[in-house]
Amino acid sequence: MTPRDAAHGTTALTRLSIVSTGGTIEKTYDELGGVLANAVAERVSVLDVMLASLETRSLVIDRVRLMNKDSLEMDEADHQRIAETVERELSAHDAVVVVHGTDRLAVSGERIRERLLAHGTLRGPVILTGAMRPYELRRTDALQNLVEALLASRILPPGVYCVMHNEVLPFPGVTKDRALGRFVRRTPSSAEVRR
Repeated sequence: MTPRDAAHGTTALTRLSIVSTGGTIEKTYDELGGVLANAVAERVSVLDVMLASLETRSLVIDRVRLMNKDSLEMDEADHQRIAETVERELSAHDAVVVVHGTDRLAVSGERIRERLLAHGTLRGPVILTGAMRPYELRRTDALQNLVEALLASRILPPGVYCVMHNEVLPFPGVTKDRALGRFVRRTPSSAEVRR
């Protein structure tokens, strides 16, 4: 968004809102239950641990802990709440990153795009990201996807995108390919493009 100032050799600050909704990326191991789950109340979230490990001096980050749900448990009211929150945050920030569960990430992405286009408020990039494997596992894609989303928020034009696994997929038409274990973009219908 704000490129390096060649004359001064400095990088301008980008105001970024990170909206967390839960999902696999934030799951922790529950020793008593023996399962990975989204914790109801944690003092320090997994996302905060990941952010603390990164160099983010050129970002002013505001965190919104909207919910901590497995996206399979989300309903239409949750998707609407996410879209409303993104619209509010985008009005006060250069970009918004939404950390989301992968099973219903595409639904939220479509709702966000529809709302921002309908209200004429798509003034910066909105990046949806998550993970196929929790951060707590040794073989995780969580940190890579978060880093890619942070970078994408600085360089992409206004729009709604899924950024994961070294790919940038613009909405509409993003879908989870369960066989491949990643997101792909199908050709959106003409009705989807017009919305």
